[in-house]
Amino acid sequence: MAAHPSYDSRGLVNLVSEIETRLGGTAPAPRLSGDLAGAIPDAPTIVLVMFDGLGIAQLRHSGASQLNGSLAGTLEAGFPTTTSTSLATIASGLSPGQHGVVAHLTWMPEHNRVVNTLKWVDLAGNVVDHEYAALLPRPNLWERLRTVGVEPITVQPGDFAATPLTRALYRGARFEGIWGIEDLVDATIQLAASPARFIFTYVPHVDVAGHVFGLESDEFTEAMGIVTRVWDELTRRLPPGAVLVGTADHGLVDYGEDKKLLIREPRFDQLRFAGDPRGVHLWCSDDDANALADLTGGMLVEPSRLFGPDPTPVSMQRSGDRILLAPEGVALLPRGFDKRLRAYHGGLDPREVEIPLLVG
Repeated sequence: MAAHPSYDSRGLVNLVSEIETRLGGTAPAPRLSGDLAGAIPDAPTIVLVMFDGLGIAQLRHSGASQLNGSLAGTLEAGFPTTTSTSLATIASGLSPGQHGVVAHLTWMPEHNRVVNTLKWVDLAGNVVDHEYAALLPRPNLWERLRTVGVEPITVQPGDFAATPLTRALYRGARFEGIWGIEDLVDATIQLAASPARFIFTYVPHVDVAGHVFGLESDEFTEAMGIVTRVWDELTRRLPPGAVLVGTADHGLVDYGEDKKLLIREPRFDQLRFAGDPRGVHLWCSDDDANALADLTGGMLVEPSRLFGPDPTPVSMQRSGDRILLAPEGVALLPRGFDKRLRAYHGGLDPREVEIPLLVG
């Protein structure tokens, strides 16, 4: 288990910085290290495809052989290794401690509630009415690109349009809704035909299948086939003047029922829990924190060590007094965390952290 992911040369934030610097001249974070940067050709239009859940570990699947032919290196997702945090890193070009989306389930002091940052509901399922478009710092990546004459476009499932998450992440970007795999490929290819664009295409299938059915399921194999087909089509049909880059937001790890540790001891019932099943945010006394570490076999870590350089006061308010990192092979599930899933992520296991750099 690493002390923290890379934020200075091999991280997801550095990939975003590399792209922004090529298109716009500058970026707020360091660029990729030379070996990784050298794998990406220059072009006036860049397409970045985000395959949700497609960690390096998933490329060992039998259905991933064609994807491995485009593997140019290994990147590292920021902490926590979870979708809303990684998408916020892309949308802002900042590390988690600077953009402030520090968990899937995030404590929001202004609402006095723990908020699901994908669905924007609290732990009871109540809608959290937030000024969504103000969630990320200004200017975000899309706004910075617009000021230098680059059009930012995101290609997403059409039913994501106008959701709280879309309003939070894509302020300043053109939203292109699609309604199927063929539509996704066609839209991305057609949009890439114009110069001076950054196109961000999101593909959710691997993550959904892994969470719901597990990594050994037929459904997961089908999902791997879909993402392979998407990448193959985009690679073959990409117009001149555009370069194709692919990556993921995190990897996935299966957890059987015997590896899910439900935290239900009465002593902890009044504590506030947030975060992710592989990295739980705690607000509690030293005695309670140590008792939780003893109960779970987890490791207590200061939040400021995990989220990248110069975390903001807002990020630290949202991240708790300590973070309890789950031991390898265990998912920690306090009340309010979803115990129904087959695969989880959010921690610092290499299978969660390591994500691919694909170049078409």
